[in-house]
Amino acid sequence: MEAATAEAVATAAIEGERLPPDEVRSSVARRLGLETAALPPTSRSVDGLVEMMLDATQRFDAPLTKDRICGWHAALFPTGRSGMHPITTGAWRRPDGDPMQVVSGAMGRERVHFEAPEAARLEHEMARFFAWSAAPPTADGVLLAGLAHLWFVTIHPFDDGNGRVARAIADHFIARADGSRQRYFSMSAEIALDRAEYYRQLERTQRGTMDVTEWLTWFVACLDRAVQRALGTQQAAIDRAERWRRWNVHPLNARQRTVLTRMSGDFDGLMTNRKYRLLADCSDDTALRDLTALVKWGVLEPTQAGGRSRSYRLG
Repeated sequence: MEAATAEAVATAAIEGERLPPDEVRSSVARRLGLETAALPPTSRSVDGLVEMMLDATQRFDAPLTKDRICGWHAALFPTGRSGMHPITTGAWRRPDGDPMQVVSGAMGRERVHFEAPEAARLEHEMARFFAWSAAPPTADGVLLAGLAHLWFVTIHPFDDGNGRVARAIADHFIARADGSRQRYFSMSAEIALDRAEYYRQLERTQRGTMDVTEWLTWFVACLDRAVQRALGTQQAAIDRAERWRRWNVHPLNARQRTVLTRMSGDFDGLMTNRKYRLLADCSDDTALRDLTALVKWGVLEPTQAGGRSRSYRLG
């Protein structure tokens, strides 16, 4: 569930949209049939994004079709608007929106990064894309995921949301290559860490020749980083569980458990008597007694200094 939550939050963040993680987690949990009693209610737009992402991976063995992709798009924009602007939803963009350009910069100083095919070509271009996606694979599944992402976002068939749909399509191809509906990593979360390079790679490829080697090299490296980050997170969780297994043989009090929980998580630096006192909300003497016991049990290791100036790290 956490990987799906991270994916939804990140794919929106890439487009500059901030989603409440708890709301996304609630939507994911409800669609996976998990307990949601303590989680907040969700909005239609969050539900739509989560539905698209889960459909892409949970139904990786179902073909990509116009109805399916347009259904994803309609779910992304349940009000028929992108922000305050009305857009065509659940259908290809119309000719009155041509030319479809990706631009940046202030008014009068715009820079055109990319111009998509005109609307009259979309039916033909997307039919080619769907036929290719349904054909027997001719390359490694990860390479096909990178090609699918690039191809779809280059066609740019919608008024808005093309990036989010393209990343869902890439996830679909990766799940199909893995043969698994379970996701333990987030590609979009990794892309979000280097969003500027993501867009530079897309622009460079779209404005260049038909050689997509550089894009695929970047895409595969990004996926590898996402997988390695997920493995690191899983290993950290295993390590924390193993530490607590060892610690729980000792008569830890509530204060000690509170401090050890922080030290096992996102705590920076070494523990000191003062930090312990603040975290555990206790006196200096109580903090020193608790720390002394933790050192005796081998839970903490002291540094060289002595007394109340001593620092401690996990043993």
